[in-house]
Amino acid sequence: MRQHPKLLVGALGLNAAAAAAGLVGPRLLGDLVQAVVGGTTVGHVTGVVLVLLFFVLVQSWLIRGATVQGGRLSQAVLAEVREQFVERVLALPLSTAEEAGSGDLVSRASRGVDEMQRAAQYALPAILTAGFTFLLTVIGMLAVSPGLTLVILIAVPPVVLVTRWYLSRSTDAYRAYKTAAAGMTEELAASTDGAATIEALGLANRRIEAGDTSVAATYAADIGTLRLRTVFMPTAEIGYRLPMIAALLLGGYFYNQGWASLSAVTAVVLYTQQMAEPISQARDWLTEMQNATTSLQRLLGVTEVPPDRQVREHTVDGRQSLTVENVTFGYGDGPEVLHGIDITVAKGERLAIVGASGAGKSTLGRLMAGIHGPRSGSVRFDGAPLIELPLEQLRSEVALVSHEQYVLGGTLRENLALAVRAGESAGDEELWSALKAVEAKDWVQALPDGLETAVGSGSTSLSPAQTQQLAIARLIVADPKVLVLDEATSLLDPSSARDLERSLNALLAGRTVITIAHRLHTAYDADRIAVIEDGRVAELGSHTELIANDGYYARLWSSWHGGPTDTKMCMEGEQCS
Repeated sequence: MRQHPKLLVGALGLNAAAAAAGLVGPRLLGDLVQAVVGGTTVGHVTGVVLVLLFFVLVQSWLIRGATVQGGRLSQAVLAEVREQFVERVLALPLSTAEEAGSGDLVSRASRGVDEMQRAAQYALPAILTAGFTFLLTVIGMLAVSPGLTLVILIAVPPVVLVTRWYLSRSTDAYRAYKTAAAGMTEELAASTDGAATIEALGLANRRIEAGDTSVAATYAADIGTLRLRTVFMPTAEIGYRLPMIAALLLGGYFYNQGWASLSAVTAVVLYTQQMAEPISQARDWLTEMQNATTSLQRLLGVTEVPPDRQVREHTVDGRQSLTVENVTFGYGDGPEVLHGIDITVAKGERLAIVGASGAGKSTLGRLMAGIHGPRSGSVRFDGAPLIELPLEQLRSEVALVSHEQYVLGGTLRENLALAVRAGESAGDEELWSALKAVEAKDWVQALPDGLETAVGSGSTSLSPAQTQQLAIARLIVADPKVLVLDEATSLLDPSSARDLERSLNALLAGRTVITIAHRLHTAYDADRIAVIEDGRVAELGSHTELIANDGYYARLWSSWHGGPTDTKMCMEGEQCS
Protein backbone atom coordinates (compact mmCIF):
# COMPACT_ATOMS: atom_id res chain seq x y z
CA MET A 1 0.00 0.00 0.00
CA ARG A 2 2.88 2.37 0.79
CA GLN A 3 5.12 1.48 -2.14
CA HIS A 4 2.56 0.93 -4.92
CA PRO A 5 -0.50 3.11 -4.15
CA LYS A 6 -1.34 3.86 -7.80
CA LEU A 7 -1.27 0.23 -8.90
CA LEU A 8 -3.27 -0.79 -5.85
CA VAL A 9 -5.94 1.91 -6.24
CA GLY A 10 -6.13 1.14 -9.95
CA ALA A 11 -6.66 -2.60 -9.36
CA LEU A 12 -9.28 -2.01 -6.65
CA GLY A 13 -11.06 0.68 -8.67
CA LEU A 14 -11.29 -1.48 -11.79
CA ASN A 15 -12.57 -4.45 -9.78
CA ALA A 16 -15.21 -2.25 -8.15
CA ALA A 17 -16.22 -0.77 -11.51
CA ALA A 18 -16.51 -4.26 -13.03
CA ALA A 19 -18.75 -5.34 -10.14
CA ALA A 20 -20.90 -2.21 -10.57
CA ALA A 21 -21.26 -2.84 -14.31
CA GLY A 22 -22.53 -6.31 -13.48
CA LEU A 23 -25.47 -4.85 -11.53
CA VAL A 24 -27.11 -3.51 -14.67
CA GLY A 25 -27.90 -6.88 -16.27
CA PRO A 26 -30.26 -8.38 -13.65
CA ARG A 27 -32.14 -5.10 -13.31
CA LEU A 28 -32.62 -4.85 -17.09
CA LEU A 29 -33.70 -8.48 -17.36
CA GLY A 30 -36.15 -8.06 -14.48
CA ASP A 31 -37.73 -5.07 -16.17
CA LEU A 32 -37.79 -6.98 -19.46
CA VAL A 33 -39.66 -9.92 -17.90
CA GLN A 34 -42.19 -7.52 -16.43
CA ALA A 35 -42.56 -5.81 -19.81
CA VAL A 36 -43.03 -9.11 -21.65
CA VAL A 37 -45.76 -10.17 -19.22
CA GLY A 38 -47.52 -6.84 -19.70
CA GLY A 39 -47.02 -6.88 -23.45
CA THR A 40 -44.15 -5.22 -25.31
CA THR A 41 -42.62 -4.83 -28.77
CA VAL A 42 -39.73 -6.54 -30.51
CA GLY A 43 -38.00 -3.17 -30.73
CA HIS A 44 -38.11 -2.77 -26.96
CA VAL A 45 -36.70 -6.25 -26.42
CA THR A 46 -33.95 -5.56 -28.99
CA GLY A 47 -33.08 -2.29 -27.29
CA VAL A 48 -32.81 -3.96 -23.89
CA VAL A 49 -30.60 -6.71 -25.34
CA LEU A 50 -28.29 -4.16 -26.98
CA VAL A 51 -27.95 -2.19 -23.73
CA LEU A 52 -27.32 -5.45 -21.88
CA LEU A 53 -24.65 -6.44 -24.43
CA PHE A 54 -22.99 -3.05 -24.03
CA PHE A 55 -22.70 -3.45 -20.26
CA VAL A 56 -21.42 -7.03 -20.68
CA LEU A 57 -18.65 -5.70 -22.95
CA VAL A 58 -17.89 -2.87 -20.52
CA GLN A 59 -17.67 -5.34 -17.65
CA SER A 60 -15.37 -7.62 -19.69
CA TRP A 61 -13.11 -4.68 -20.52
CA LEU A 62 -13.01 -3.62 -16.86
CA ILE A 63 -12.24 -7.18 -15.73
CA ARG A 64 -9.40 -7.37 -18.25
CA GLY A 65 -8.02 -4.05 -17.01
CA ALA A 66 -8.31 -5.19 -13.38
CA THR A 67 -6.48 -8.43 -14.24
CA VAL A 68 -3.66 -6.59 -16.00
CA GLN A 69 -3.36 -4.03 -13.21
CA GLY A 70 -3.43 -6.76 -10.58
CA GLY A 71 -0.75 -8.70 -12.49
CA ARG A 72 1.52 -5.65 -12.58
CA LEU A 73 0.99 -5.07 -8.89
CA SER A 74 1.61 -8.71 -7.95
CA GLN A 75 4.74 -9.00 -10.10
CA ALA A 76 6.19 -5.77 -8.69
CA VAL A 77 5.57 -6.88 -5.11
CA LEU A 78 6.83 -10.42 -5.69
CA ALA A 79 10.01 -9.15 -7.35
CA GLU A 80 10.69 -7.08 -4.24
CA VAL A 81 9.88 -10.03 -1.98
CA ARG A 82 12.39 -12.23 -3.84
CA GLU A 83 15.10 -9.58 -3.70
CA GLN A 84 14.53 -8.86 -0.03
CA PHE A 85 14.44 -12.57 0.79
CA VAL A 86 17.84 -13.13 -0.83
CA GLU A 87 19.25 -10.10 1.00
CA ARG A 88 17.88 -11.36 4.31
CA VAL A 89 19.15 -14.91 3.78
CA LEU A 90 22.62 -13.59 2.98
CA ALA A 91 22.45 -11.47 6.13
CA LEU A 92 21.50 -14.46 8.29
CA PRO A 93 24.06 -15.66 10.78
CA LEU A 94 25.91 -18.42 8.93
CA SER A 95 25.35 -20.79 11.83
CA THR A 96 21.58 -20.25 11.53
CA ALA A 97 21.56 -20.82 7.77
CA GLU A 98 23.52 -24.06 8.20
CA GLU A 99 21.23 -25.25 10.98
CA ALA A 100 18.11 -24.54 8.91
CA GLY A 101 19.38 -26.67 6.04
CA SER A 102 19.20 -26.05 2.33
CA GLY A 103 15.83 -27.84 1.98
CA ASP A 104 14.09 -25.36 4.28
CA LEU A 105 15.54 -22.25 2.63
CA VAL A 106 15.02 -23.56 -0.91
CA SER A 107 11.42 -24.45 -0.05
CA ARG A 108 10.78 -20.93 1.22
CA ALA A 109 12.46 -19.27 -1.76
CA SER A 110 10.97 -21.39 -4.54
CA ARG A 111 7.71 -23.07 -3.58
CA GLY A 112 6.76 -20.34 -1.12
CA VAL A 113 7.23 -17.51 -3.63
CA ASP A 114 5.42 -19.48 -6.34
CA GLU A 115 2.41 -19.90 -4.04
CA MET A 116 2.46 -16.20 -3.25
CA GLN A 117 2.58 -15.43 -6.97
CA ARG A 118 -0.50 -17.54 -7.72
CA ALA A 119 -2.33 -16.00 -4.81
CA ALA A 120 -1.39 -12.43 -5.72
CA GLN A 121 -2.16 -12.86 -9.41
CA TYR A 122 -5.31 -14.98 -9.24
CA ALA A 123 -6.61 -15.64 -5.72
CA LEU A 124 -6.49 -12.08 -4.40
CA PRO A 125 -8.27 -10.53 -7.43
CA ALA A 126 -10.90 -13.29 -7.24
CA ILE A 127 -11.53 -12.62 -3.56
CA LEU A 128 -11.59 -8.85 -4.09
CA THR A 129 -14.00 -9.25 -6.98
CA ALA A 130 -16.22 -11.48 -4.86
CA GLY A 131 -16.21 -8.92 -2.06
CA PHE A 132 -17.09 -6.03 -4.33
CA THR A 133 -19.71 -8.12 -6.13
CA PHE A 134 -21.33 -9.15 -2.85
CA LEU A 135 -21.49 -5.62 -1.43
CA LEU A 136 -22.71 -3.96 -4.63
CA THR A 137 -25.17 -6.76 -5.35
CA VAL A 138 -26.69 -6.42 -1.89
CA ILE A 139 -27.05 -2.68 -2.54
CA GLY A 140 -28.72 -3.42 -5.87
CA MET A 141 -31.07 -5.96 -4.26
CA LEU A 142 -32.01 -3.51 -1.50
CA ALA A 143 -32.84 -0.93 -4.14
CA VAL A 144 -35.15 -3.44 -5.88
CA SER A 145 -36.81 -5.14 -2.88
CA PRO A 146 -35.57 -4.44 0.68
CA GLY A 147 -37.86 -7.03 2.30
CA LEU A 148 -36.84 -9.89 0.03
CA THR A 149 -33.16 -8.97 0.35
CA LEU A 150 -33.21 -9.05 4.17
CA VAL A 151 -34.84 -12.48 4.20
CA ILE A 152 -32.22 -13.88 1.82
CA LEU A 153 -29.36 -12.50 3.93
CA ILE A 154 -30.34 -14.92 6.71
CA ALA A 155 -28.07 -17.43 4.93
CA VAL A 156 -25.02 -15.18 5.48
CA PRO A 157 -24.31 -15.88 9.22
CA PRO A 158 -23.67 -19.65 8.77
CA VAL A 159 -21.19 -18.93 5.98
CA VAL A 160 -19.44 -16.27 8.04
CA LEU A 161 -19.22 -18.57 11.07
CA VAL A 162 -17.80 -21.56 9.18
CA THR A 163 -15.32 -19.28 7.39
CA ARG A 164 -14.12 -17.82 10.70
CA TRP A 165 -13.81 -21.36 12.10
CA TYR A 166 -11.74 -22.41 9.09
CA LEU A 167 -9.44 -19.37 9.08
CA SER A 168 -8.74 -19.64 12.82
CA ARG A 169 -7.31 -23.15 12.34
CA SER A 170 -5.99 -23.30 8.81
CA THR A 171 -2.97 -21.01 9.18
CA ASP A 172 -1.34 -23.22 11.82
CA ALA A 173 -2.30 -26.34 9.87
CA TYR A 174 -0.75 -25.10 6.62
CA ARG A 175 2.35 -23.87 8.44
CA ALA A 176 2.81 -27.33 9.95
CA TYR A 177 2.39 -28.87 6.50
CA LYS A 178 4.99 -26.59 4.93
CA THR A 179 7.48 -27.27 7.71
CA ALA A 180 7.00 -31.01 7.24
CA ALA A 181 7.29 -30.67 3.46
CA ALA A 182 10.56 -28.75 3.82
CA GLY A 183 11.90 -31.54 6.05
CA MET A 184 10.88 -34.10 3.45
CA THR A 185 12.68 -32.11 0.74
CA GLU A 186 15.80 -32.00 2.90
CA GLU A 187 15.71 -35.77 3.53
CA LEU A 188 15.13 -36.69 -0.11
CA ALA A 189 17.79 -34.25 -1.35
CA ALA A 190 20.31 -35.66 1.13
CA SER A 191 19.61 -39.20 -0.03
CA THR A 192 19.88 -38.17 -3.69
CA ASP A 193 23.07 -36.12 -3.31
CA GLY A 194 24.74 -38.73 -1.13
CA ALA A 195 23.60 -41.78 -3.11
CA ALA A 196 27.15 -43.02 -3.76
CA THR A 197 28.14 -42.75 -0.09
CA ILE A 198 24.91 -44.38 1.04
CA GLU A 199 25.48 -47.31 -1.29
CA ALA A 200 29.14 -47.67 -0.31
CA LEU A 201 28.35 -47.77 3.41
CA GLY A 202 25.24 -49.92 3.08
CA LEU A 203 22.97 -47.25 4.51
CA ALA A 204 20.15 -47.64 2.01
CA ASN A 205 17.65 -49.12 4.47
CA ARG A 206 18.38 -46.45 7.05
CA ARG A 207 17.91 -43.68 4.51
CA ILE A 208 14.70 -45.30 3.24
CA GLU A 209 13.38 -45.33 6.81
CA ALA A 210 14.31 -41.67 7.27
CA GLY A 211 12.60 -40.82 3.97
CA ASP A 212 9.49 -42.80 4.93
CA THR A 213 9.34 -40.97 8.26
CA SER A 214 9.54 -37.56 6.61
CA VAL A 215 6.95 -38.53 3.97
CA ALA A 216 4.63 -39.85 6.70
CA ALA A 217 4.98 -36.60 8.65
CA THR A 218 4.15 -34.60 5.51
CA TYR A 219 1.19 -36.86 4.76
CA ALA A 220 -0.17 -36.49 8.29
CA ALA A 221 0.17 -32.71 8.13
CA ASP A 222 -1.57 -32.61 4.74
CA ILE A 223 -4.40 -34.78 6.07
CA GLY A 224 -4.82 -32.20 8.84
CA THR A 225 -5.47 -29.49 6.26
CA LEU A 226 -7.78 -31.84 4.34
CA ARG A 227 -9.96 -32.40 7.43
CA LEU A 228 -10.48 -28.67 7.70
CA ARG A 229 -11.41 -28.41 4.03
CA THR A 230 -13.91 -31.28 4.27
CA VAL A 231 -15.81 -29.30 6.91
CA PHE A 232 -15.43 -25.85 5.41
CA MET A 233 -16.09 -26.44 1.72
CA PRO A 234 -19.37 -28.45 1.89
CA THR A 235 -20.79 -26.16 4.58
CA ALA A 236 -19.81 -23.08 2.63
CA GLU A 237 -21.20 -24.59 -0.58
CA ILE A 238 -24.57 -25.14 1.06
CA GLY A 239 -24.46 -21.62 2.44
CA TYR A 240 -23.78 -20.20 -1.01
CA ARG A 241 -26.66 -22.14 -2.55
CA LEU A 242 -29.25 -21.31 0.14
CA PRO A 243 -29.81 -17.73 -1.08
CA MET A 244 -30.71 -19.02 -4.55
CA ILE A 245 -33.29 -21.44 -3.10
CA ALA A 246 -34.61 -18.75 -0.77
CA ALA A 247 -34.86 -16.25 -3.62
CA LEU A 248 -36.95 -18.63 -5.72
CA LEU A 249 -39.26 -19.80 -2.92
CA LEU A 250 -39.66 -16.51 -1.08
CA GLY A 251 -39.77 -14.55 -4.33
CA GLY A 252 -42.75 -16.59 -5.51
CA TYR A 253 -44.46 -16.12 -2.14
CA PHE A 254 -43.79 -12.36 -2.11
CA TYR A 255 -45.14 -12.07 -5.66
CA ASN A 256 -48.32 -14.02 -4.85
CA GLN A 257 -48.87 -11.84 -1.78
CA GLY A 258 -48.33 -8.71 -3.82
CA TRP A 259 -45.33 -7.66 -1.74
CA ALA A 260 -42.97 -7.64 -4.72
CA SER A 261 -43.34 -7.18 -8.45
CA LEU A 262 -42.35 -9.80 -10.99
CA SER A 263 -39.58 -7.46 -12.13
CA ALA A 264 -38.22 -7.21 -8.58
CA VAL A 265 -38.41 -10.96 -7.96
CA THR A 266 -36.64 -11.71 -11.27
CA ALA A 267 -33.91 -9.17 -10.54
CA VAL A 268 -33.32 -10.50 -7.01
CA VAL A 269 -33.11 -14.11 -8.26
CA LEU A 270 -30.62 -13.09 -10.96
CA TYR A 271 -28.65 -10.98 -8.48
CA THR A 272 -28.46 -13.98 -6.17
CA GLN A 273 -27.26 -16.23 -8.96
CA GLN A 274 -24.74 -13.61 -10.07
CA MET A 275 -23.43 -13.24 -6.52
CA ALA A 276 -23.04 -16.97 -5.92
CA GLU A 277 -20.47 -17.67 -8.63
CA PRO A 278 -17.71 -15.20 -7.63
CA ILE A 279 -18.22 -16.03 -3.95
CA SER A 280 -17.91 -19.73 -4.78
CA GLN A 281 -14.68 -19.00 -6.66
CA ALA A 282 -13.43 -16.95 -3.73
CA ARG A 283 -14.10 -19.92 -1.46
CA ASP A 284 -12.06 -22.15 -3.75
CA TRP A 285 -9.22 -19.62 -3.79
CA LEU A 286 -9.33 -19.20 -0.02
CA THR A 287 -7.19 -22.32 0.43
CA GLU A 288 -4.66 -20.86 -1.99
CA MET A 289 -4.67 -17.66 0.04
CA GLN A 290 -4.00 -19.61 3.22
CA ASN A 291 -1.06 -21.30 1.52
CA ALA A 292 0.23 -17.92 0.40
CA THR A 293 -0.24 -16.41 3.86
CA THR A 294 1.79 -19.21 5.40
CA SER A 295 4.45 -18.81 2.70
CA LEU A 296 4.60 -15.09 3.40
CA GLN A 297 5.01 -15.77 7.11
CA ARG A 298 7.87 -18.17 6.37
CA LEU A 299 9.52 -15.60 4.10
CA LEU A 300 9.12 -12.80 6.64
CA GLY A 301 10.17 -15.20 9.40
CA VAL A 302 13.71 -14.99 8.04
CA THR A 303 13.82 -11.38 9.21
CA GLU A 304 12.94 -12.40 12.76
CA VAL A 305 16.09 -14.47 13.27
CA PRO A 306 18.06 -12.65 15.98
CA PRO A 307 21.62 -11.65 15.08
CA ASP A 308 24.42 -13.78 16.49
CA ARG A 309 26.62 -10.75 17.10
CA GLN A 310 26.34 -7.32 18.64
CA VAL A 311 28.27 -4.98 16.38
CA ARG A 312 30.37 -2.33 18.07
CA GLU A 313 32.91 0.18 16.82
CA HIS A 314 36.45 -1.16 17.13
CA THR A 315 39.73 0.17 15.85
CA VAL A 316 42.15 -2.44 14.57
CA ASP A 317 45.60 -1.27 15.70
CA GLY A 318 47.74 -3.09 13.15
CA ARG A 319 49.27 -5.78 15.34
CA GLN A 320 47.08 -8.33 13.52
CA SER A 321 47.40 -10.89 16.28
CA LEU A 322 44.57 -13.38 16.79
CA THR A 323 43.94 -14.38 20.40
CA VAL A 324 41.75 -17.22 21.62
CA GLU A 325 41.28 -16.84 25.36
CA ASN A 326 39.64 -19.45 27.61
CA VAL A 327 37.10 -20.34 24.91
CA THR A 328 34.33 -22.88 25.34
CA PHE A 329 31.82 -23.71 22.63
CA GLY A 330 28.94 -26.05 21.83
CA TYR A 331 26.44 -26.18 18.97
CA GLY A 332 23.03 -24.89 20.04
CA ASP A 333 21.99 -26.42 23.33
CA GLY A 334 24.23 -29.43 22.78
CA PRO A 335 27.25 -30.47 24.85
CA GLU A 336 30.48 -28.52 24.81
CA VAL A 337 32.79 -29.29 21.91
CA LEU A 338 35.66 -27.04 22.96
CA HIS A 339 36.87 -26.61 26.54
CA GLY A 340 39.11 -23.79 27.73
CA ILE A 341 41.08 -23.13 24.54
CA ASP A 342 43.98 -20.65 24.85
CA ILE A 343 46.02 -19.82 21.72
CA THR A 344 47.63 -16.61 20.45
CA VAL A 345 48.66 -16.39 16.81
CA ALA A 346 51.10 -13.57 16.08
CA LYS A 347 51.15 -11.45 12.95
CA GLY A 348 52.71 -13.40 10.08
CA GLU A 349 52.72 -16.68 11.97
CA ARG A 350 51.62 -19.95 10.39
CA LEU A 351 49.71 -22.15 12.85
CA ALA A 352 48.62 -25.69 12.04
CA ILE A 353 45.83 -27.35 14.01
CA VAL A 354 45.92 -31.15 14.03
CA GLY A 355 44.02 -33.88 15.82
CA ALA A 356 41.81 -36.91 15.35
CA SER A 357 38.47 -36.69 13.57
CA GLY A 358 35.88 -35.16 15.88
CA ALA A 359 38.48 -33.59 18.16
CA GLY A 360 37.17 -30.08 17.40
CA LYS A 361 39.69 -28.84 14.82
CA SER A 362 37.22 -27.47 12.30
CA THR A 363 35.02 -26.03 15.05
CA LEU A 364 38.00 -24.12 16.44
CA GLY A 365 38.82 -22.90 12.93
CA ARG A 366 35.30 -21.56 12.49
CA LEU A 367 35.53 -19.69 15.78
CA MET A 368 38.88 -18.24 14.72
CA ALA A 369 37.22 -17.09 11.48
CA GLY A 370 34.41 -15.38 13.40
CA ILE A 371 31.63 -17.60 12.03
CA HIS A 372 30.53 -18.71 15.49
CA GLY A 373 30.81 -16.87 18.76
CA PRO A 374 32.10 -18.70 21.85
CA ARG A 375 29.86 -19.70 24.74
CA SER A 376 32.43 -18.20 27.06
CA GLY A 377 35.83 -16.62 26.65
CA SER A 378 36.74 -14.53 23.62
CA VAL A 379 38.30 -14.65 20.17
CA ARG A 380 39.96 -11.32 19.45
CA PHE A 381 41.72 -9.75 16.48
CA ASP A 382 43.98 -6.89 17.55
CA GLY A 383 42.00 -6.77 20.78
CA ALA A 384 38.61 -6.52 19.03
CA PRO A 385 36.21 -9.46 19.57
CA LEU A 386 35.53 -11.02 16.17
CA ILE A 387 31.86 -11.44 17.07
CA GLU A 388 31.55 -7.66 17.48
CA LEU A 389 33.11 -6.64 14.16
CA PRO A 390 30.75 -5.67 11.32
CA LEU A 391 30.64 -8.52 8.81
CA GLU A 392 32.18 -6.46 6.01
CA GLN A 393 35.11 -5.48 8.22
CA LEU A 394 35.42 -8.99 9.64
CA ARG A 395 35.74 -10.56 6.18
CA SER A 396 38.38 -7.99 5.18
CA GLU A 397 40.40 -9.00 8.23
CA VAL A 398 39.75 -12.75 8.54
CA ALA A 399 38.56 -15.20 5.85
CA LEU A 400 37.82 -18.93 5.85
CA VAL A 401 38.25 -21.40 3.00
CA SER A 402 36.97 -24.92 3.50
CA HIS A 403 36.45 -27.93 1.26
CA GLU A 404 32.79 -26.88 0.81
CA GLN A 405 33.02 -24.48 -2.10
CA TYR A 406 30.55 -23.42 -4.76
CA VAL A 407 30.69 -22.06 -8.27
CA LEU A 408 27.99 -19.49 -8.89
CA GLY A 409 26.37 -19.08 -12.30
CA GLY A 410 28.40 -16.63 -14.38
CA THR A 411 31.86 -16.32 -15.87
CA LEU A 412 35.13 -17.31 -14.22
CA ARG A 413 35.98 -13.62 -14.05
CA GLU A 414 32.76 -12.90 -12.15
CA ASN A 415 33.40 -15.77 -9.74
CA LEU A 416 36.87 -14.43 -8.96
CA ALA A 417 35.60 -10.85 -8.74
CA LEU A 418 33.16 -11.87 -5.98
CA ALA A 419 36.06 -11.36 -3.60
CA VAL A 420 36.62 -7.75 -4.67
CA ARG A 421 35.35 -5.36 -2.03
CA ALA A 422 32.76 -2.69 -2.79
CA GLY A 423 34.34 0.34 -4.44
CA GLU A 424 37.43 -1.60 -5.57
CA SER A 425 38.29 -3.47 -8.75
CA ALA A 426 40.62 -6.22 -9.88
CA GLY A 427 42.35 -6.21 -13.26
CA ASP A 428 43.26 -9.17 -15.45
CA GLU A 429 46.84 -9.15 -14.20
CA GLU A 430 45.68 -9.57 -10.60
CA LEU A 431 43.20 -12.33 -11.52
CA TRP A 432 45.72 -14.29 -13.59
CA SER A 433 48.31 -13.90 -10.82
CA ALA A 434 45.86 -15.45 -8.34
CA LEU A 435 45.10 -18.33 -10.74
CA LYS A 436 48.81 -18.93 -11.30
CA ALA A 437 49.40 -19.06 -7.56
CA VAL A 438 46.91 -21.92 -7.18
CA GLU A 439 48.20 -23.87 -10.21
CA ALA A 440 45.02 -23.09 -12.16
CA LYS A 441 46.34 -20.79 -14.88
CA ASP A 442 46.97 -23.55 -17.44
CA TRP A 443 43.52 -25.13 -17.35
CA VAL A 444 41.79 -21.74 -17.34
CA GLN A 445 43.76 -20.68 -20.43
CA ALA A 446 42.76 -23.95 -22.09
CA LEU A 447 39.06 -23.11 -21.74
CA PRO A 448 37.34 -21.79 -24.89
CA ASP A 449 36.88 -18.25 -23.56
CA GLY A 450 39.42 -18.11 -20.75
CA LEU A 451 38.22 -15.86 -17.95
CA GLU A 452 35.01 -15.18 -19.88
CA THR A 453 34.02 -18.86 -19.88
CA ALA A 454 30.56 -19.34 -18.37
CA VAL A 455 30.58 -21.80 -15.48
CA GLY A 456 28.01 -23.14 -13.06
CA SER A 457 24.69 -24.85 -13.61
CA GLY A 458 23.96 -25.36 -17.31
CA SER A 459 27.40 -24.11 -18.39
CA THR A 460 30.96 -25.43 -18.31
CA SER A 461 31.28 -27.68 -15.29
CA LEU A 462 34.36 -27.61 -13.08
CA SER A 463 35.74 -30.60 -11.24
CA PRO A 464 35.78 -30.53 -7.43
CA ALA A 465 39.54 -29.93 -7.51
CA GLN A 466 39.15 -27.02 -9.96
CA THR A 467 36.38 -25.57 -7.80
CA GLN A 468 38.71 -25.70 -4.80
CA GLN A 469 41.48 -24.00 -6.73
CA LEU A 470 39.03 -21.29 -7.79
CA ALA A 471 37.99 -20.77 -4.16
CA ILE A 472 41.59 -20.35 -3.01
CA ALA A 473 42.29 -17.97 -5.92
CA ARG A 474 39.25 -15.96 -4.87
CA LEU A 475 40.71 -15.77 -1.37
CA ILE A 476 43.99 -14.44 -2.75
CA VAL A 477 42.06 -11.73 -4.60
CA ALA A 478 40.20 -10.86 -1.38
CA ASP A 479 43.57 -10.35 0.34
CA PRO A 480 42.51 -10.69 4.00
CA LYS A 481 45.01 -10.24 6.83
CA VAL A 482 44.27 -13.62 8.42
CA LEU A 483 43.48 -16.81 6.49
CA VAL A 484 41.85 -19.86 7.99
CA LEU A 485 42.24 -22.88 5.69
CA ASP A 486 40.11 -25.92 6.55
CA GLU A 487 40.78 -28.83 4.22
CA ALA A 488 41.33 -26.21 1.52
CA THR A 489 43.30 -28.65 -0.67
CA SER A 490 41.57 -31.90 0.34
CA LEU A 491 40.01 -32.45 -3.10
CA LEU A 492 43.38 -32.33 -4.86
CA ASP A 493 45.60 -35.36 -5.20
CA PRO A 494 48.48 -35.41 -2.66
CA SER A 495 51.13 -34.36 -5.19
CA SER A 496 49.06 -31.46 -6.57
CA ALA A 497 48.05 -30.43 -3.06
CA ARG A 498 51.69 -30.34 -2.00
CA ASP A 499 52.67 -28.24 -5.03
CA LEU A 500 49.80 -25.85 -4.35
CA GLU A 501 50.69 -25.51 -0.69
CA ARG A 502 54.32 -24.71 -1.59
CA SER A 503 53.13 -22.03 -4.02
CA LEU A 504 50.84 -20.61 -1.35
CA ASN A 505 53.65 -20.64 1.21
CA ALA A 506 55.66 -18.30 -0.99
CA LEU A 507 52.66 -16.14 -1.87
CA LEU A 508 51.36 -15.85 1.69
CA ALA A 509 54.72 -15.15 3.30
CA GLY A 510 54.32 -12.59 6.08
CA ARG A 511 50.57 -13.22 6.33
CA THR A 512 48.88 -14.87 9.31
CA VAL A 513 47.68 -18.33 8.25
CA ILE A 514 45.80 -20.87 10.35
CA THR A 515 45.56 -24.29 8.71
CA ILE A 516 43.34 -27.14 9.84
CA ALA A 517 45.83 -29.82 8.85
CA HIS A 518 44.53 -33.15 7.64
CA ARG A 519 47.88 -34.02 6.05
CA LEU A 520 50.86 -33.92 8.38
CA HIS A 521 53.20 -32.38 5.83
CA THR A 522 51.01 -29.27 6.12
CA ALA A 523 51.64 -29.21 9.86
CA TYR A 524 55.36 -29.74 9.30
CA ASP A 525 55.53 -26.52 7.26
CA ALA A 526 53.92 -24.43 10.05
CA ASP A 527 55.73 -22.28 12.58
CA ARG A 528 53.74 -23.87 15.40
CA ILE A 529 51.39 -26.77 15.73
CA ALA A 530 48.37 -27.00 18.05
CA VAL A 531 47.31 -30.57 18.83
CA ILE A 532 43.62 -30.82 19.73
CA GLU A 533 42.36 -33.78 21.76
CA ASP A 534 38.75 -33.98 22.97
CA GLY A 535 38.24 -30.24 22.49
CA ARG A 536 41.38 -29.20 24.39
CA VAL A 537 44.85 -28.06 23.39
CA ALA A 538 46.94 -31.08 24.31
CA GLU A 539 50.22 -29.85 22.82
CA LEU A 540 51.48 -26.59 21.33
CA GLY A 541 54.87 -25.98 19.74
CA SER A 542 56.96 -26.34 16.60
CA HIS A 543 57.36 -29.63 14.75
CA THR A 544 60.81 -30.16 16.25
CA GLU A 545 59.62 -29.37 19.78
CA LEU A 546 56.64 -31.70 19.56
CA ILE A 547 58.72 -34.53 18.14
CA ALA A 548 61.16 -34.06 21.02
CA ASN A 549 58.29 -34.18 23.54
CA ASP A 550 57.45 -37.67 22.27
CA GLY A 551 53.74 -37.08 22.87
CA TYR A 552 50.60 -37.50 20.79
CA TYR A 553 51.97 -35.55 17.80
CA ALA A 554 55.17 -37.58 17.75
CA ARG A 555 53.17 -40.80 17.77
CA LEU A 556 50.93 -39.46 15.02
CA TRP A 557 53.94 -38.49 12.92
CA SER A 558 55.56 -41.88 13.46
CA SER A 559 52.33 -43.66 12.56
CA TRP A 560 51.95 -41.58 9.42
CA HIS A 561 55.46 -42.55 8.30
CA GLY A 562 55.04 -46.16 9.36
CA GLY A 563 58.23 -46.19 11.37
CA PRO A 564 60.41 -44.36 13.91
CA THR A 565 60.56 -40.62 13.73
CA ASP A 566 63.37 -39.23 11.62
CA THR A 567 63.25 -35.47 11.39
CA LYS A 568 66.16 -35.19 9.01
CA MET A 569 64.62 -37.71 6.63
CA CYS A 570 61.32 -35.85 6.79
CA MET A 571 63.01 -32.59 6.01
CA GLU A 572 65.03 -33.89 3.07
CA GLY A 573 63.30 -37.07 1.89
CA GLU A 574 60.27 -37.57 -0.30
CA GLN A 575 58.32 -39.10 2.57
CA CYS A 576 57.26 -35.64 3.74
CA SER A 577 55.49 -34.96 0.48
